[in-house]
Amino acid sequence: MEDFFDLPTLIVIGVAVFVLFRLRSVLGTRTGHERPPVERRKPVEGEHDETVVPIRPRQAGAPELDDERRQRKIAAEIEQYSQGDAELAAGLRSVVEADPTFTPKSFMEGAKQAYEMIVTAYAEGDRQTLKNLLERDVYEGFVRAITEREAADQKVDFTFVGLPKVEFSAAEYDRKNVLVTVRFHAEVVSATRDKDGNLIEGNADQVQNIADEWTFARNPKSRDPNWKLTSTNQLD
Repeated sequence: MEDFFDLPTLIVIGVAVFVLFRLRSVLGTRTGHERPPVERRKPVEGEHDETVVPIRPRQAGAPELDDERRQRKIAAEIEQYSQGDAELAAGLRSVVEADPTFTPKSFMEGAKQAYEMIVTAYAEGDRQTLKNLLERDVYEGFVRAITEREAADQKVDFTFVGLPKVEFSAAEYDRKNVLVTVRFHAEVVSATRDKDGNLIEGNADQVQNIADEWTFARNPKSRDPNWKLTSTNQLD
């Protein structure tokens, strides 16, 4: 019995009792009547969570500001593309007023693409592409020329090189359609040959400079957003 309660054993028991007491004081005990863990408090309506950026509603007047910014942008484009021509600037403004989707810059980019597609389709005899881009009377004129060329058994070797200069020359709203005329200065390589391969017109080894003035039109009240070529004029 005396060996059981020797000094080292008493020291170990004392340390164990001390440790248990400290754990009880830190962790507590479960009695079945404890309060549930504290839930994260729901934010009161109108109170901001400092860790989240609140989504701000569009401020009153924002659409007007956007419209004002757009109007300034279009005014700057009109000034740039009219190049000091007051009559042309007035015409472009009338087109913008009739057709809110129109902007000089985007139209000019589309006109460049249309020009390349049309002259290439004409050289290749691609009637379907022309039909999609040309107004009826212009389309019929192009088709007649293609048919005559085919009847003569002629072929065109054609390469579109580029458009070193493109500019507006007129614009108007005639109360039915908006019409915009563009002057194209193009560089192409074109050679027309007969059935035996003999050169009839053009030069397959030389870049030609050609100038055309084309008018595009669309009805601003139509759901069809596409413009069509309504007239062509080859310049000297």
